[in-house]
Amino acid sequence: MTDPVAKPSELDQLPDRDPEETAEWAASLDAVTKAAGPHRAAYLMRRSLQHAEGAGIALPKLLETDYVNTIPTAAEPAFDGDLEMESRITAWNRWNAAAMVTRGARFGVGGHIATFASAAWLYETGFNHFFRGKEGDGSGDQIYVQGHASPGIYARAFLDGRLSEQQLDNFRQESGGDGLPSYPHPRRLPWLWEFPTVSMGLGPLSAIYQARFNRYLANRNIKDTSNSHVWAFLGDGEMDEPESTAALALAAREQLDNLTFVINCNLQRLDGPVRANFRVVQELEGAFRGAGWNVVKTLWGSAWDELFQLDTTGALVRRLREVPDAQFQTYATRDVAYIREHFFGAEPALAELAKLLSDAKIAECFYSSRGGHEARKVYAAYRAALAHKGAPTVILAQTVKGYTLGKGFESKNANHQMKKLSIDEFKGMRELLGLPIPDSAFESGLVPYGHPGADSPEVRYLQERRAALGGPAPARRVHALALPEPEERAFKALYKGSGKQEMATTMAFVRLVKDLMRDKETGRRWVPIVPDEARTFGMESLFPSAGIYSPLGQTYEPVDRDQLMYYKEAKDGQILNEGITEAGAMADFIAAATSYATHGETMIPFYIFYSMFGWQRTGDQMWQLADQLGKGFIVGATAGRTTLTGEGLQHADGHSHLIASTNPASLNYDPAFAYEIAVIVKDGLRRMYGPEAEDVFYYLTVYNEPKPQPAMPEGVEEGIVKGLYRFKEGVPAAADAPRLQLLASGTAIHWVLQAQELLAADWGVTADVWSATSWGELRRDALECDEALLRGEQRVPYVTQALSGAPGPVLAVSDWMRAVPDQISQWVEQDWSSLGTDGFGLSDTREGARRHFGVDAQSVAVAALAQLARRGEIPASKVKEAREKYGL
Repeated sequence: MTDPVAKPSELDQLPDRDPEETAEWAASLDAVTKAAGPHRAAYLMRRSLQHAEGAGIALPKLLETDYVNTIPTAAEPAFDGDLEMESRITAWNRWNAAAMVTRGARFGVGGHIATFASAAWLYETGFNHFFRGKEGDGSGDQIYVQGHASPGIYARAFLDGRLSEQQLDNFRQESGGDGLPSYPHPRRLPWLWEFPTVSMGLGPLSAIYQARFNRYLANRNIKDTSNSHVWAFLGDGEMDEPESTAALALAAREQLDNLTFVINCNLQRLDGPVRANFRVVQELEGAFRGAGWNVVKTLWGSAWDELFQLDTTGALVRRLREVPDAQFQTYATRDVAYIREHFFGAEPALAELAKLLSDAKIAECFYSSRGGHEARKVYAAYRAALAHKGAPTVILAQTVKGYTLGKGFESKNANHQMKKLSIDEFKGMRELLGLPIPDSAFESGLVPYGHPGADSPEVRYLQERRAALGGPAPARRVHALALPEPEERAFKALYKGSGKQEMATTMAFVRLVKDLMRDKETGRRWVPIVPDEARTFGMESLFPSAGIYSPLGQTYEPVDRDQLMYYKEAKDGQILNEGITEAGAMADFIAAATSYATHGETMIPFYIFYSMFGWQRTGDQMWQLADQLGKGFIVGATAGRTTLTGEGLQHADGHSHLIASTNPASLNYDPAFAYEIAVIVKDGLRRMYGPEAEDVFYYLTVYNEPKPQPAMPEGVEEGIVKGLYRFKEGVPAAADAPRLQLLASGTAIHWVLQAQELLAADWGVTADVWSATSWGELRRDALECDEALLRGEQRVPYVTQALSGAPGPVLAVSDWMRAVPDQISQWVEQDWSSLGTDGFGLSDTREGARRHFGVDAQSVAVAALAQLARRGEIPASKVKEAREKYGL
């Protein structure tokens, strides 16, 4: 009979054509519960749901399964390899990883041992059987290595002959030029690492968008990436980062079955348990299943098979489901008597089961036997992941953190911070791993590296396996050819200016790229990326011509189909319109910006966004881009603190150029005019994609304020690229008229030009106006000159040369905080002062905001007069008079 107080559900809203039959089903369930208990009833219900799913009956899936392996032992495929040989290889790699970090500890450089110790078989099984190298089609698989596991990857490269013993000894000691970076860093070790992953959370996010970009390349017929698979190795603690799970739904929605997450569930984060009072594996299973992923749990090793066979009542499975992670961690460190009492003593059926188990069996199960520590279990999970179609797969592999390092390491809260083993601990590890390292090898007081020999069976086996899979991995290769220069026609359109028509520099940039996308040679290699607000930036004109990428094409009739610029999605669409996710758009950009190395296909991404939501919101990813040697154009639109009318504080960017200046790979420009944009983009294409391609990217800020765009003066190209040129020379009212130099970037040039007129007309002061297209590049050049001086070379900074002989003081003005132009002040020989938009933004008109910050034309004029007064070139009374005249 049904429960009269049952909570209402969505089923109550659906028609029931046979209430009597429904009541019979409910009564049957009640009867089973009464006769056999609630556990039996739950089992039958789950079996029924499983059967319904197999029969193709549409039902919501269960988000959580029992705390057991997804693949039963009997269903595991045959292991395609020599398990004994692979065990010896893995033992050598375990040893050398621990030895490398321990040897480095004497210099205080640190390192992590416990992560690879827990994950060794997760990597070794992949390298021996699954990870495709780049010596086939040039792409291979993309492998995102968990950052703290890097010592194990170095150890394998040492065994393979790709690294020397000296290089291992230079772990975390890079300044000499032959060291190994602490974590995966392509910029520091570009022949080995492809992806920087130690900034936790960015690896999983990037892996998803990399898999998606692989499909993008294929669907646009640029490269067949059907054989490329993305493997992301992650920590269970890392999954707490919001970026780690931010794009799970995207991966499932786009059916990225070319993607596998392998989460090392050792139940520990950096300071303790990941979920002390809960079960992180079950939580992750629910999150991934709910997002639409295929989930494979690889939790228990083969030693547990006997326990599960003896569990005829389901008591063991129930107990595993209820024990929190922190308690399971404790079991791994306590004696068998403790486990018998606290685990098996939970209910009579378990106590009876424990009587059938020896102490040795219990110890094996609770101390070491985990699915992630057995090659056969891992192999089965990887095979299942590759076989699954229509959705990405996550493998939840349970391990013991610090496994094989001894009881002093295993499952200890502090093991993330433990950087070395003692000689005695190494000797114990040697015995456990069965390595032929004699006691005499320890006489120097240093733990020795171990190697079976370049021609040993182990090394031959390893190299044969890698050869069959397409060469070494991980490996980064650059085979991309330089791109031809686009036709000059696209740039000339901006060189000419806009005449009387007003045009924002945002629109000028979009117009330029739209023309460049028509180029016969390089047009298809542009990758426009925008987080949802394409119309804000005037990009809707690209919708019908370039199309918005969708792997499904367009399965609906768009509401604006009868309009010229309708919303067009296409399987071969060129635009990546990501929705409201700057992090996702930036991950797109990274995948496209590094395609020249990942796939040997050079792409030209440009990512346009509200400038406030770039470096401030996703700055960590921009460092990731630099680490990964990415190239392309990042465009901060609606830039500056006063140009976006009405939006207020959260949209008012006055500081991104300061943040961007901290990144050595970012070339930062704040162009004032459309022709400057054309010159900068043209030079950027040459520097990033020409014969001598540089590993840099460009950050441009553009403005949404429509202004007349002048034609390009003659001979200014070099100054535009270097960061400064004289745009408009002042005409002296008299031979002895006071003079000064006004420097401005971006939209501030317009206020400065007005100030130039006010100074001449109202005060008889002559001012030259300079366009400072890049404060950052001026500073970069000056710093290089300072460094050359230390080497005994005499070089004069460009900014010093450009302003040499320019009369009077210098006043720099921008829509940024004063620290942005002040970057170059020490290399300016003239008296220096600056104006900027320091402080919080606010909602107002442009004029009101500029008056508030003291950067409008009148404020600039008064500041200029104050500089001249301080020098004694005009009376101080003129400054007071000007303030009153302009209402300041």
